[in-house]
Amino acid sequence: MANGATVSSDNANNPQRQARDLRFFLTVPHPCSYLKGREATTLFLDPEETVAPEVYDALTLLGFRRSGSNLYRPHCEACSACTSVRIPVEDFAPSRTQRKLINRNRDITTQLRPTAFDEQHYSLYARYIRARHADGDMFPPSREQYRMFLTQAHPFANLLEFRLGDHLMAVAATDCLGHGLSAIYTFFDPDPIFERRSLGSFAILSQIELARERRLPHLYLGYWIRACQKMQYKQDYQPLEYLNGGRWQRMVPAKAL
Repeated sequence: MANGATVSSDNANNPQRQARDLRFFLTVPHPCSYLKGREATTLFLDPEETVAPEVYDALTLLGFRRSGSNLYRPHCEACSACTSVRIPVEDFAPSRTQRKLINRNRDITTQLRPTAFDEQHYSLYARYIRARHADGDMFPPSREQYRMFLTQAHPFANLLEFRLGDHLMAVAATDCLGHGLSAIYTFFDPDPIFERRSLGSFAILSQIELARERRLPHLYLGYWIRACQKMQYKQDYQPLEYLNGGRWQRMVPAKAL
């Protein structure tokens, strides 16, 4: 922790005002996970603060994300590449490719469950990390790291299961906010025989539909970086909105530029 700051104000109708009397900390600069050769700094809510749903709602509108029990957002002095994005679900219409993907996965059933440690979930997570992210920060997987990351008990936290018969295909951690769902993390069966199912993309499409069913206006996808190839898939979901100077605006797709 490099330093702390207290945010306060008195207008309850503005998300910036709803961060009243909250204390935040900055991490020391560390290597950026997305852009080579750059350093990153993260602003996060004081871990001693209770992550109440109304606090989480307000901070999400300001570009914060959740990881375990921490709410954070990038706060890099010389870089603003990380852009918060969300899908306005009522305006979203699946592309031809996405419609085919939905039809291809008609035999998959979904179930929304509260967060809790499940050995079958962890086994799938460990396989996924070893197969897809052996060079990442979460390798090697461990039960303790998994518990802290995805199974913290919060009233807004859920795990969306995807099954083909009895076979667990994927799990999407998704938070239910007052103004949308927040897609936290998805892991799926890395077996090449399931590659055509594009389970990661199908999980996003399923969360869009879940938000519609719950009459929630948005699905938050976290951060998008124009120069990061791994994040380009987020532009496949149109229209897409981005946070710009405290206001959410429609993004012009890169292919339109």
